[in-house]
Amino acid sequence: MADFSGIIEQIQRTHDIRVKRWRKNMTGCAWRVYFHDGRTINWIESPVPRTPISLSIFLHEVGHHVIGFNTYRTRCEEEYHAWNWALKTMKDLGVQPDMRVERRVALSMQYAVDKAIRRGIKKLPESLAHFIPRAA
Repeated sequence: MADFSGIIEQIQRTHDIRVKRWRKNMTGCAWRVYFHDGRTINWIESPVPRTPISLSIFLHEVGHHVIGFNTYRTRCEEEYHAWNWALKTMKDLGVQPDMRVERRVALSMQYAVDKAIRRGIKKLPESLAHFIPRAA
């Protein structure tokens, strides 16, 4: 098992991220808290990065803060850019995304696009068209 503690500390320090809770499952969440005095806190929850896939989930949640909430018009587009940032950062840090990571990204994006379609998205960004789920 790889030791990603240095990467975790570096990413948290660089992007001013706090971990609210380390999750036992392979899911994550990112949010920002605003205070009346103007302070903000960037929170995430994710699994402890011990494998490439848990590292990718951790970086994906950080990616939401890095790219900025509400930067993109649709939620599925935000997910797409958060995953792209996570994968690029993994490579920059010398951790090659494996097949499990690539599968996770594809399934996550298919879910996000399907959800947008179910909710009645009017115009799906062209970069997300290949994530439209195939009929069973």
